[in-house]
Amino acid sequence: MEKIQFKTQIWSGKDALDGLDKLKNQRIFLVTDPFMVKSGSLDQITVHLDKQNEIQVFSDIQPDPPITKVVSGIKALQEFKATLLIAVGGGSAIDATKAMKFFAQQMSDDHTALDLIAIPTTSGTGSEVTNFAVITNAEKGVKYPLVTDAILPKVALLDANLVASAPQNITVDTGMDVLTHCLESYVSINANDFSDALAEKAFQMVFTYLERCSKDGSDMEARQKMHDASCIAGMAFNMVNLGLNHGIAHAAGAQYHIPHGRLNTILMPNIIAYNAEMDSGIMAKPNRAATKYANLARLIGIHVANPKIAVRSLMNTIIQLRRRLKMPATFKEYGIESDFFEKTKEEIAAAALKDGTTAANPRKPTREDVLKIMETSFS
Repeated sequence: MEKIQFKTQIWSGKDALDGLDKLKNQRIFLVTDPFMVKSGSLDQITVHLDKQNEIQVFSDIQPDPPITKVVSGIKALQEFKATLLIAVGGGSAIDATKAMKFFAQQMSDDHTALDLIAIPTTSGTGSEVTNFAVITNAEKGVKYPLVTDAILPKVALLDANLVASAPQNITVDTGMDVLTHCLESYVSINANDFSDALAEKAFQMVFTYLERCSKDGSDMEARQKMHDASCIAGMAFNMVNLGLNHGIAHAAGAQYHIPHGRLNTILMPNIIAYNAEMDSGIMAKPNRAATKYANLARLIGIHVANPKIAVRSLMNTIIQLRRRLKMPATFKEYGIESDFFEKTKEEIAAAALKDGTTAANPRKPTREDVLKIMETSFS
């Protein structure tokens, strides 16, 4: 038996922020990043918060949120005696807020639940609807996933006006992260009819709207569709987990500090080839992953009878999209030095195999498998 539930309420569209007008008499601890404060973008949120509320802004957030920042946030929200959390920003701000929520409640004498409203300002992580958060130990260069329903936001607010000014590199990095979420949840060992439906829809939306966003950031239809696609893909992988692509990306990201979506995109074709067993030849019997990748290929107009040829065409289509989006194809092209790669690849492979997302991969990788994928992705 499978139990399917969606605990997060979703407010989507141009009037979504109006829902904040109903908040009254709350002590709101608002977590965001420094750019949102300095740019004045945060005003788009706070203007909707009634003066009957007390608001404290915590903006000491950075990419790949380190444990030290989470600890500082917990102390501040406890001193403020917050009754509501609002996270505004990309995955880092939302993940940090989730961790603050969880550990603050664990440290509370009465374990009082703090509701969380997540307001993403990037279209990529899906963190606004997931029970995942990733926190970094900067000293050790290790990322730790926190996975518990206790960190699920109560509300996810999706307003494309909040991503309208995102630069092209952020737009494509986060958009390709959505594509990774679709691919990995679709072939996950835990995939089911419900997650498949969500992954298929988000996959089609990425191929329809991401390039439009990249070319014209003021295309608000495309912006809202990608914002929704990010959330839909998040709902899919929150049910069934991800896979080796994210397992390696989490481990390599802590070492190389490549933006997460860009790192996923470098790995993506090589992960597909590995999962679909493409090295066995196109005439070999397709495994489950190859058959499912072929299903996705058909959704974007690749109509080939042989599933493995369809997979190869899908890989080429992704590579072509990556090129059009002006994204690097390899670690080397991104700027990772050969000596540093050789020094770190064993540690990254070991961490990837231990990562919680790798457990749901359709093929169980060995150390040698991960190293081969890493080496192919390097050059």
